[in-house]
Amino acid sequence: MSTTDKPEIPKPLITFYRMIPDAREPMRADPAAGGTIPTRAFRYCEPMRIASSFGWYLFPPMDFQLLWDGRETFWSHEGAEGQWLPLRQTEYPGFDDYFDERVPEDCKGFALPFLGAPNEPGLLQVWSGYVARTAPGWSVLSRPLANFPRPSGYEAYEGIIETDRWFGPIFTNVRLTRTGVPIHIRAEVPLLMLQPFPRWLYADEHLENFGLVEKLEDFKDEDWDRFRDTIVNPMNNENRPRGEYAVKARKRRRQEEKE
Repeated sequence: MSTTDKPEIPKPLITFYRMIPDAREPMRADPAAGGTIPTRAFRYCEPMRIASSFGWYLFPPMDFQLLWDGRETFWSHEGAEGQWLPLRQTEYPGFDDYFDERVPEDCKGFALPFLGAPNEPGLLQVWSGYVARTAPGWSVLSRPLANFPRPSGYEAYEGIIETDRWFGPIFTNVRLTRTGVPIHIRAEVPLLMLQPFPRWLYADEHLENFGLVEKLEDFKDEDWDRFRDTIVNPMNNENRPRGEYAVKARKRRRQEEKE
């Protein structure tokens, strides 16, 4: 790839704005997924490494617990003195006053909620304490952490946020999956993963633009040549090096970065 082929990437691509002072700084996603992926996969499985490192981690601003009885949701935290508080829409402890003391007069009273429980049982919205701004034409995908073990007691949804246009909270929607037992959310464990991409990438005109080869008989000679290069020839080579794909992919990326 020549330099003329590379798209112009703005700097910074994304800016994070911390609103809750206790919120941990965002972190570049880890190719080892926090050390949870197998060592052999980390060394040789480049697709897993790239997917694990594509984006940034955002963390919960505090430790807290959730309790769902199948209909209503309750929460507790260190300052709640062991009480389980009904959860509707809740601000981060002390954030209302902190916010109003520091913002323009016309913004007072508009502190963003930390937790919100909509009408649907078992659904919950959790705010990271940040808003974000991307470069024009760029959006972010808010999603569960790639290749991390799934947390116990809840599943996170995915959502695309057009953060170049919408200066609002970076949050995740979760579905609680366990009743009658406390679900612990820890501040040192990432809450969500943000992945950037240009907005044109998910336009209908592109996503509806795909081909289909319906059966093996329709494969062309060039398709079989690619299959031989990827599967047949390496399998026939008894002395082929391990992790060949990873080595080639890393070498290719380094070369492209130099161009």
